[in-house]
Amino acid sequence: METPEPQGKGRRIGFRVVVCALVLAAGVVGMLALSRLKEPPAEASGEERPIKVETLVARAEDVQVVIRGFGEVRPRDVVALSPEVSGRVVRIHPRLEAGEVVDVGEILVGIDPRDYQAARDDAAARAIQIEAAIQRLEKEFETARKRLGTLKRNRALAGAEFRRLRRLLREDRVGTRSGVDQAEQAFNAAADQVDLLDEQIALFPIRIRESRAALASARAALDTAAANLDRCTIRAPFRGRIRAAAVEAGQYVTPGGELLSLADDSVLEIEVPIDSRDARKWLRFDETAARSGDGAAWFSGLTRVPCTIQWTEESGGPPWTGHLHRVVRFEPETRTLTVAVRITAAEARGAGAFPLVEGMFCAVAVPGRMLEGVVRLPRWAVTFRETVYLAERNRLKTAPVTVAWTDGEEAFVSEGIPEGQKVIVTRLSDPLENALLEIIPRTTAEDRS
Repeated sequence: METPEPQGKGRRIGFRVVVCALVLAAGVVGMLALSRLKEPPAEASGEERPIKVETLVARAEDVQVVIRGFGEVRPRDVVALSPEVSGRVVRIHPRLEAGEVVDVGEILVGIDPRDYQAARDDAAARAIQIEAAIQRLEKEFETARKRLGTLKRNRALAGAEFRRLRRLLREDRVGTRSGVDQAEQAFNAAADQVDLLDEQIALFPIRIRESRAALASARAALDTAAANLDRCTIRAPFRGRIRAAAVEAGQYVTPGGELLSLADDSVLEIEVPIDSRDARKWLRFDETAARSGDGAAWFSGLTRVPCTIQWTEESGGPPWTGHLHRVVRFEPETRTLTVAVRITAAEARGAGAFPLVEGMFCAVAVPGRMLEGVVRLPRWAVTFRETVYLAERNRLKTAPVTVAWTDGEEAFVSEGIPEGQKVIVTRLSDPLENALLEIIPRTTAEDRS
């Protein structure tokens, strides 16, 4: 006999299955109903979107290379004035202050001259004394030569008398031996006087030369004393500006100590270092003058072209004009060539009231050689790989180029861009090759004005 419990359990399981099926069916029906309520998305269009770019038509032109560099303005001549004698300062210029301008020959510093005046007077007296001694020697020399003639005549007469008495005594037995001896003694005395005076006369030229040498020494001492006296006054060697002064009245100074420095602002110079490769390629040299040279292995024949000078603190102000003057040095560590740009005082004053002066840090533009048949482009139009983007039939093409020179925001391309080709000047970041382009009119500063 079957029991009712398993039958009740089976009914419960069946009921659950039916409920789950109904829930699933309701979910499916609801999902279908909701999907019918949603609008289908619009179909994506397959049209290619163009890249908006500005282009520039390539035009070949001749451009002068401008080499740019920086340097500080310096006077060509700066002199440090130091005392050459020691002493106490008794006089100073009333405007002996930094920044003042003094004329050539003006007395800047005066040192007590009394000791040097005494030394000069003593040297002058010594020279006069020796001059007088030379005159006395020359007079004595002349007198001695005259006396020598008289003494020689006396010696001849005494000799003749001696020989006559001796002959009379020997041949005729006239006279005495005592008389002959006295005549011989007189002859010997006359001869001795002649020899003595002859020796003195021979020494006179030597004594005169010694005195003249002493006179030259005395005159040299006089010149030194006069120079030292003159050195007591320090004068301006040229018209210039006082850069610094470190001297006061009453100060004791010694030779070698710098008292002040004077700058000649009539000619200024700026030393500008430039890359040696740029100098080799673009600086202008007169080949004929460079080959002739002056026998030195150095840069010669540099063309002295006018250069533009701009103070870096006032980039928009009016520039000054100088002239390339010479090559100063080559720096092997930095591989740079330093050139000097010279500016005269008239050029430094310019047209305005604010002049170019020492200490200004300036940007200098040096005109170089000509670039022929190059295309001028904005610098950003050339990638770091030295390629440009061209517009051909409204499609982007990449072309390798050769950049001959860059100057500020401009690049000059010598090879790779045909004449009349459209070059994309819009900044692009890794665009797709052959991308569709939409060329828009290029706006420049001139167009906006």
